[in-house]
Amino acid sequence: MRVALDTNILAYAEGLGDVSRCGAARLLVEQLPNGSVVLPAQTLGELARVLVGKAQQAPAAVREAVLGWADSFEVLDSTWPAFAAALDLNVDHQVPMWDALVLAVAAENRCRLLLSEDFQNGFTWRGVTVVNPFLTPAAPLLAGLLAQSNH
Repeated sequence: MRVALDTNILAYAEGLGDVSRCGAARLLVEQLPNGSVVLPAQTLGELARVLVGKAQQAPAAVREAVLGWADSFEVLDSTWPAFAAALDLNVDHQVPMWDALVLAVAAENRCRLLLSEDFQNGFTWRGVTVVNPFLTPAAPLLAGLLAQSNH
């Protein structure tokens, strides 16, 4: 099962946020099965913006963090069809444009889950279900995936 990560998961894993969420994000990333995680390029751009803007990190350090994520997981490019689909999501479902692009890229690349805090938990579009990984109990799809990786 392919799983896309949204920017907030990456930002928490980088230490931006409360201690419990940061630890939970790091643990989540470690527990996901190898080869299942993908990153829409949009999330890496947003991560860079957040780390420079909110976290006041030096651009060189941010570049290293972003490149580290890109070295660790497959990065998915935004295409024109994904952008056009994001426009539809924005109009039809009132999903903010850049979040919509992340979801559209995940759908275009046959992801089953998008892990994010920024969407309505359980929202499903074109086969991709958005799951907030910080809610308990864990969504069945996520719990099943994590159980597989622990065997």
